Amino acid sequence: MGDLKLSEIWIYPVKSLGGIQLTASKVLEKGLPYDRRWMLVDENNVFMTQRVFPQMALFKLALNHTALTIRFGADTIDVPLVPKGNNTAEDVVIWDDHVMTCEVDTAISQWFSYHLQKKCKLMFFPEDYVRPVDPKYKVNDEQVSLADAYPFLIIGENALQQLNDKLASAIGMDRFRPNFVFSGGAPHEEDTWREFVIGTNRFVGVKPCARCAVPTINQETAEKGIEPTKTLAKYRARNNKIYFGQNLVARDQGEIKVGDSIQIVSYA
Repeated sequence: MGDLKLSEIWIYPVKSLGGIQLTASKVLEKGLPYDRRWMLVDENNVFMTQRVFPQMALFKLALNHTALTIRFGADTIDVPLVPKGNNTAEDVVIWDDHVMTCEVDTAISQWFSYHLQKKCKLMFFPEDYVRPVDPKYKVNDEQVSLADAYPFLIIGENALQQLNDKLASAIGMDRFRPNFVFSGGAPHEEDTWREFVIGTNRFVGVKPCARCAVPTINQETAEKGIEPTKTLAKYRARNNKIYFGQNLVARDQGEIKVGDSIQIVSYA
């Protein structure tokens, strides 16, 4: 099926909002720099997600040296990469985890509340704050940012191609929110990878990714449908869950770039 090569790199700075495509990136223990270091929470400090608020897909992001620029329709706001002032730490909830985060700025929170028509706050997760990965799947006591559970997600182009061959209308990889996309290989062969190297950076595959309803949301229109979940259930279901992609932790904190070759060292 051809050599394995890294074809896309993505970050999602604000959990459940739009992604940003990169050509190269450093690798940090908690995930790629700026990946899911911000998150919207509701009045109860519980994380907000497209699963419940599909219109979150309509916020589009761009990154420069000092700020994230977030756009909703014709309206934009800049979120500083380094929050100003000594913000008070607050306990927020992501699934079963309690995590300490800081509100970025009340004016920015109000901007999101206005566009989502729901009171919410934009929270920031400083790099030195602590959130361990699930101890069942840790390799070296790794930490994670505000992602659902793991620092990195990889998916092969051929897994998506196989799915699209079964769908009436093709969908994009953005439905699945990977950090890494690769070319070559058999569909879903990433399920079997344990230790592998992208460029010179070592990674470990720890757990196939169980999918929620987000892949059913059109990332351009925020419309929700039944696909691809209905089709995936026919060939990617196990233990009442649907799997698509592989969760990873990093062994090294080097750099990666699009075009890097991927070498498999061991299989699960």
